[in-house]
Amino acid sequence: MDMAAIDRFEAGRGRLASLAYRLLGSAADAEDAVQDAFLRWQAADRERIDVPEAWLTKVVTNLCLDRLRSAQARHERAVGDWLPEPLLDGDPMLGPADTFEQRESVSLAVLTLMERLSPVERAAYVLREAFSYPHAEIAGILDITESASQQHVHRARRRVAAERRGGGEVDPATARRIVEEFLTAALSGRTERLVALLTADATAVSDGAGLARRLLRHRTPERIASSVRAGFRPTAAKRRMAGGSPAFHIARVNGSPAVLAVVGDRVVGAVAFEVRDGKVASLRGMAAAHRLARLGETWARHEAGAPVVDAW
Repeated sequence: MDMAAIDRFEAGRGRLASLAYRLLGSAADAEDAVQDAFLRWQAADRERIDVPEAWLTKVVTNLCLDRLRSAQARHERAVGDWLPEPLLDGDPMLGPADTFEQRESVSLAVLTLMERLSPVERAAYVLREAFSYPHAEIAGILDITESASQQHVHRARRRVAAERRGGGEVDPATARRIVEEFLTAALSGRTERLVALLTADATAVSDGAGLARRLLRHRTPERIASSVRAGFRPTAAKRRMAGGSPAFHIARVNGSPAVLAVVGDRVVGAVAFEVRDGKVASLRGMAAAHRLARLGETWARHEAGAPVVDAW
């Protein structure tokens, strides 16, 4: 392949990766899809491709749809047993973030909700909301009619909106203050303060550090507070599992505030928060190594400020 063709692909790699990440919710799977697209680009008769960007967008989208439809993916991503892979804000794979719709489409909450959409609904929604494709182009990418594209996007918007509680964006400084207060209460064992910081309909989900066969879920403020306190209680076993005593940093992950547990420059755990009406509405706890791989790599290159808590 000539260098011009390679350069052309590389110029669009970031956009393709952010598209694939939104469709799959996994950075590792997104990278695989983009690499597969590169192999197809290598093998293609490029002189017959009028608009390379459109061709590559269609290839990546359809590679992602194939993954979403596969038997293995359906098993792994069964509703209730899957969490998206978190990414540190500033990671280029998060893609465009100029509009509320673009930022919302890559939030952990919406990536989770999109699991309830059909693969075609998910693709139409992402292409429209995150990348502002007109319905005529979406129809061409997905091999459907323009009317069908409009219907898929409408249904996807309605289903996502129905599941999203509350609306609008929260001021980052306000969200950080609430999360810092929550962390302080969790480390001090003040479960009554944790309950007070949670909305009445708060939810929590955790991957159990990758040790549990299914995701762990809690739905009442009292149960969530008890689980959080147990999770943040330091023990010798947890220190051994983490490879040391972690420091705790406040960061932003997929546009939301998060607590990162860091040993040296390794991220060994992350809790992402959704804040609504001055309280915590949801938590997602992740400590499985495969789920934190890219976030950890990005963090290691990141100039982190002082931790909120430097000794556990």
